[in-house]
Amino acid sequence: MIQLVGVIGSGTMGNGIAQTFAQRGFGVRLVDVSAAALERARTTIGKSLGKFVEKGTLSAADRDETLARLSFHGSIDALADADYVVEAIIEQRDAKRALFARLDALVRPEVVLASNTSSISITDIGAVTTRPAQVLGMHFMNPVPLMPLVELIRGHSTSDASMALAEDLCRQLGKTGIAASDYPGFIANRILMPMINEAVFALMEGVGTAEAIDSVMKLGMNHPMGPLTLADFIGLDVCVAILDVLHQGLGDPKYRACPLLRRMVAAGQLGRKSGRGFYQYA
Repeated sequence: MIQLVGVIGSGTMGNGIAQTFAQRGFGVRLVDVSAAALERARTTIGKSLGKFVEKGTLSAADRDETLARLSFHGSIDALADADYVVEAIIEQRDAKRALFARLDALVRPEVVLASNTSSISITDIGAVTTRPAQVLGMHFMNPVPLMPLVELIRGHSTSDASMALAEDLCRQLGKTGIAASDYPGFIANRILMPMINEAVFALMEGVGTAEAIDSVMKLGMNHPMGPLTLADFIGLDVCVAILDVLHQGLGDPKYRACPLLRRMVAAGQLGRKSGRGFYQYA
């Protein structure tokens, strides 16, 4: 029975995942090597829960109980007795593999290790452990407390029991788990990133302004936000990283990142998190 969940990485995705598990009654230990990042996560989670209270979808008592189920830690050693672990660190293959090797030596042999990776091979991550059958992808969507989808990625050796456990956890979180095979980008980003990339090419080539491109996709295709706004929301550096995984993993030049996208990342224009991307943010 899963009672204590470890979440590693207190950025946008990590704190959202931690909040979601805590809201659903799980004890959660959120780990990050940066004390400042942990403090930001604590503040962000408090504000997020406060908005639910303001909207009347969460009582003040439930908010307080959720916060009481959360604890913040600077080392993965705090996860030695965790029943389930979700990794949500930087989207870099080597960093994830190094972390999973450490986790494998730390937690109990039967514990499932999940990665929130949006594109990196689960098979590759699981191969550094002695438990590849208990390694899978659990790709949450942003913002985690609101989005109902979790993409569940089965690595080459992931067991049926591990997938079933992840599916059951999704149901307990009030989310829908959708299974995907372990190919670069899985389902979500295999489809989404080429669309975003093509929108950037259209902007670079002067086909339309950022506002025009986004408006066409919103008004004509019924998308809730345009692809350039969405890219800013995701982070342009993250978009480039995922496109590179698609390009390298599938070997098709159609996945190469648009030069404008790379130039913006090099200039530090990463979207909302840097205050400037395709749009300006206060």
